[in-house]
Amino acid sequence: MNLELLESFGQNYPEEADGTLDCISMALTCTFNRWGTLLAVGCNDGRIVIWDFLTRGIAKIISAHIHPVCSLCWSRDGHKLVSASTDNIVSLWDVLTGDCDQRFRFPSPILKLQYHPRDLDKVLVCPMKSAPVLLTLSDSKHVVLPVDDDSDLNVVAAFDRRGEYIYTGNAKGKILVLNTDTQDLVASFRVTTGTSNTTAIKSIEFARKGSCFLINTADRIIRVYDGREILTCGRDGEPEPMQKLQDLVNRTPWKRCCFSGDGEYIVAGSARQHALYIWEKSIGNLVKILHGTRGELLLDVAWHPVRPIIASISSGVVSIWAQNQVENWSAFAPDFKELDENVEYEERESEFDIEDEDKSEPEQTGADAAEDEEVDVTSVDPIVAFCSSDEELEDFKALLYLPIAPEVEDPEENPFGPPPDAAGQTTPTEDGSAHTGSGDKKRQPSSEGAPPKKKARTTTIELQGVPSDEVHPLLGVKGDSKSKKKTAGRPKGSKGKEKDFPFRPKPYRGDRVYPDGAVAGGGAGGGGGGGMKGRAEGGLTAAGSLVSQSYKQHDIGGLD
Repeated sequence: MNLELLESFGQNYPEEADGTLDCISMALTCTFNRWGTLLAVGCNDGRIVIWDFLTRGIAKIISAHIHPVCSLCWSRDGHKLVSASTDNIVSLWDVLTGDCDQRFRFPSPILKLQYHPRDLDKVLVCPMKSAPVLLTLSDSKHVVLPVDDDSDLNVVAAFDRRGEYIYTGNAKGKILVLNTDTQDLVASFRVTTGTSNTTAIKSIEFARKGSCFLINTADRIIRVYDGREILTCGRDGEPEPMQKLQDLVNRTPWKRCCFSGDGEYIVAGSARQHALYIWEKSIGNLVKILHGTRGELLLDVAWHPVRPIIASISSGVVSIWAQNQVENWSAFAPDFKELDENVEYEERESEFDIEDEDKSEPEQTGADAAEDEEVDVTSVDPIVAFCSSDEELEDFKALLYLPIAPEVEDPEENPFGPPPDAAGQTTPTEDGSAHTGSGDKKRQPSSEGAPPKKKARTTTIELQGVPSDEVHPLLGVKGDSKSKKKTAGRPKGSKGKEKDFPFRPKPYRGDRVYPDGAVAGGGAGGGGGGGMKGRAEGGLTAAGSLVSQSYKQHDIGGLD
């Protein structure tokens, strides 16, 4: 598809709802890859659902964590995905295989993580009540970034557009600009309100194009700055924001803010309701308010990198916002006319003749002469929307799409190997040793499920003076953490296969009820609280028998 033809000439922001993406589980966070072809969604049960955004279908499901996924970020080439869960675990995933390459265990919950925009070996992590941490994946080492005030550790951080600098902000409104390689302080300034009062920094977001970035603060104002001016002012500078964006009528606090793909618009999601406010960056005027379902709270917002499309999450569902597509038939043929009824067509003289005998051949000049030139149809020009300003070529190793294997309803049993009953038989060889055929050796892993995967290396990150009893904001405040922490996520032994089922089977007359809630006898589906479906299936078995646990897991999971 030619992205140059998607230019809408002026209006480049979404106008209306364009459907939803149902991840089966409760969605909590989402992020697009660099090209907008894949959308990764982190869910409440620890799964990461990757959507093919062109077909709006699920391309892959990774059973990533046991607890809810709270933050996600793609690598630059799209091959890796880094995720954080509410149990303080940061994991690195291979998107194609779904394998976990590395794990990092932190002492406190992770508020945000971000892949380095250019270096695939660095990840920026923002733990709760701690200074930001820069991870190096190759040697599993970490560097704690310097902060302005050791007593104020409510710090947020973000890479700039090319990863040369790290911007950090604390609860006293102080912004520090650090060199990524040396962690030296390059520039700093303080965000103040109308008077000398300071305001806490909630988030820092950079545009994909240009040098602008925005700061979302606790005083409900979004300030837009130019990164070049910040570096020019140096330490303890006093830069003026390019724009101040706010809702003067309702004084809305902002949950999540981000730039459009071209950096010309800014969208902010309300923390009170499912409402998206869109401003034009150059002028600072509010151009659109998108209202979702009343009574829902917004969790996350992501703008598509190259199209005027926004994905927002509320009540566990991903909502898509796009422009109203109007069919313009004149684009296919300039002289096209829409008719209310059939009209008899009058053929012009020699209109459908193979050769016009009466036509005189004029001399070829200008554009006509250019038609005889040979057109290059083999070389492929790079798509400008996919290239950065300092790049000339696209990344040809990038992962834009995921291959999807077709689902076969009735697969043949072992079509290329020995029959199932002969799989376990051994044939003696001439030297007397037992030998299982080569086909059996190759197909052995698939008969037991997935092939054996290498265990990911887990690194524990030690941070000095960081409290270990903190609870992630997604799970609630400290007081009610005990009740909420147990309900969120999957049971520890489920391995990502079972879907939490809210119902337990009611015992029939004559059934035996065990202390853990399992029901046996009378055809009930026992052994693990299989739910209504397990009870119905159990009724088909012999009286008093139990449905096997492995069968029930596959039956209930639905996502194998």
